[in-house]
Order: sequence, then structure tokens, then C-alpha cells
Amino acid sequence: MIVDRRRLIAGAAMGPLLATPFARALAQQASDLPNLAANAVEIGPEERAKRIARAQSLMQEQGIGAVVIEPGASMIYFSGVRWWRSERLTALVIPVEGEPCIVTPFFEEPSVRESLGIPCDVRVWQEHEDPTAVVAGFLKDRGLAAKPIGIEESVRYFAVAGLGRALPDATLVPGDPIIRGCRMIKTPAELALMQVATDITIAAYRWTWPQIEAGMTPRDIGALMTAATRAMGGSVEFNLILLGEAAAYPHGSGKPQAVRPGEIVLMDCGCSVHDYESDVSRTFVYGEATPEQRKVWNEVHRGQQIAFEAAQVGTPAGAVDDAVRAYYDSLGYGPDYALPGLSHRTGHGIGMEGHEPVNFVRGEATLLKPGMCFSDEPGIYLPGKFGVRLEDCIHITENGPAWFSEPPVSLDEPFG
Repeated sequence: MIVDRRRLIAGAAMGPLLATPFARALAQQASDLPNLAANAVEIGPEERAKRIARAQSLMQEQGIGAVVIEPGASMIYFSGVRWWRSERLTALVIPVEGEPCIVTPFFEEPSVRESLGIPCDVRVWQEHEDPTAVVAGFLKDRGLAAKPIGIEESVRYFAVAGLGRALPDATLVPGDPIIRGCRMIKTPAELALMQVATDITIAAYRWTWPQIEAGMTPRDIGALMTAATRAMGGSVEFNLILLGEAAAYPHGSGKPQAVRPGEIVLMDCGCSVHDYESDVSRTFVYGEATPEQRKVWNEVHRGQQIAFEAAQVGTPAGAVDDAVRAYYDSLGYGPDYALPGLSHRTGHGIGMEGHEPVNFVRGEATLLKPGMCFSDEPGIYLPGKFGVRLEDCIHITENGPAWFSEPPVSLDEPFG
């Protein structure tokens, strides 16, 4: 499992207790909110079968015999199996032809089968055995032992090394062209789940915003967002709340924070619905905003629109970042990643994971295609003062980019 800094800081801000008694009392009111995920349609066997067929087609094109995947989003994507990583290897093997195979410890087989959503050969290993030898046995049985074997990019070294020993005649190659070739292009069913997740996050924001009061901490505000998100059917992924100067640092600060009149509130929140995520950031001022806060907010708002306008079919993903950075440079920010200015990429891929390949970042040559999904979040950060980030996700259509959530129109109306 990969833990990113945003989740780590957001979790630390929540602390051992969810919130103060006052915030907990407010959060209880969220139970009356409607369940927006009630009619969301989970990914089913037919969709997973198409994914496997797509992976096998890509393997045929590229001369790859099979791909090996460990537990995580990619395993769920292809097989439905929800498992975790430990020293005991569980692996999904998708061959270039025929049914895939799950390799798992003998005593875990019944549990692994509970979420298995595809026809699959299940092979087990005992505690004294080498699981990579079982993977190799499956590949030998399929006549693939001497073929290039794709390794999903997050597979751990011990599994790769073991497979190399068990298949000395095979060439182990990156599985990115296969896995990314499938997961980067979202289907209508995937886009629909991402839309529901986004709708829940926006609705949770709208419910939380009017309840924010002076003196509240990130923990208090996060508790409100959590309560609203769960009531409406979302699984909370992160609630990162940055107050005042802490907003000048994209992933925040561990220093004590509280809502104060005239200071920035930056919220970066997301949830998932049937494995598909949202990621939305909003920045507003509690009380009256200063001219400088309004100026920076408007510049970020324009930067977000420039990124949206640049994200056209056939455009290299890196050109989106270039367009925003050129605008910010013209305003006197930067240059490049220097502060005050934009110290991070303009956006990241999103889908089953909050951060997926590829990114809106300098030098990324991948051409934008229909079905790709990204965050659009070109913030501006002024160390020692404040920061502004507006983040909405987009998906690329045949006719260009489309929003999952519409950006706010002004600092005074952050949620429409």
C-alpha cells in the first residue's frame, strides 16, 4: 500500500479524536443527508471481461506473454479481488490467451475467492513453498516460460527476483504499456462512478461550508466533511484542511491551526464510490478578504481555465503544465517552480487511485486521448502568507475536456 503525504497529514490532523464536542454535534446532523451513491452501478463481470480482453490484445501487439500483478487497484480492476500485501505473495497472472490465474497461500484461498469476479485458475502454495515457483508453473503450463513477462510497476522486488530465478529463460519487462494502456482510458461505467464520487464531495462541501466558525481546527472541519461524505454514500479518502499560513504549503503544516477572520481556508477533499475517486479543492476566506487574497484567487482561477483550454485531444500532457506556467511567469511568479508561484505539477491522473499516470507535468509526452482523466489544480503559494488552490477533475472527450465539477465563479461563492 502506498501512503501519500496528503493522506498522512490529513490523518494526523484528525488525530485520535474526531473533533471537539461542538463539531461532533454538528456532524451528527449529516445523518439526514440523502445517499447519493444509492443507485451507483458497480463494475460487473462483463466490464472486467472486456478489460482482460483489452490487456490480452495489447500483449499480442507487443509480444508479451503475460503480466503479473500484486494486490491493489490493478488487481481489483481486472479481477475484483480485494486483498492486501504482506510477506505472503498473492498475485494475479494474466496470460496473453485464456483464463487468468490467481496464486495465493493455501489457507487464504477461500477468502480470496470471496471477491473474485472473473473466471480464473486459482493455484495455491503452502507455507514452506516458494510462491514464485507456482507462478512460474502456471506460465510453463501455458507455454509462456520463455516469453517476455510484464511486471506491473508496483510489484515488489522480492517477487520480481523470485520470478527471475524460477524462469531463467524469460525476460522480465515493464508491464506499464499493458496496465496503463487499459486503466488510463476510462469507460462510461468508470466515468459514471467518478461523477457520483465528485457529486458527493461537492455536496459535502456545500453542507460543511456554512457551518465553519471562528476557532474551528482542521480536525473539526474534517469531521464535518467526513460525516457528510459518509452519509451520502462515499468512502472517505482524505480531508486535508489548511488554515491561514499553512495554505502556503501544498500539503500543509503540522503547526496548530484555527479558523480566524480574514484568513484563508483551503480544503482538499475526496472520496470513492465503488473504488473510483474524486479530488476537489476549494479556497475561500473566513470573513472579509484582502485585495491581495482576491488578486491571487483570481489568478489561480484563470490558471485553472488555461489548463482546461489547453487539454485538447492530441495535445501532449506536458503542454498543459507549460501553458499555465507561461501565464504565471507573465504575472511575475516563479520562474518555473520557484516561489512565490506554482511549486508542483498542474495536475495528475485519477481513477481508482487518487494519483495515477500520467500527469500534467513538464516533459510528459503522452498525447491526450478520450477517456483520460486528470485533476486541474494550478495553485499559487506565497510562503509566510497564504496559498490558493482550486482543483476540479476533468475527463477528455472527443470534443475536448469536460468537468466532473464546475469550478467556482468567485472567491465569495466557492461552491456555486
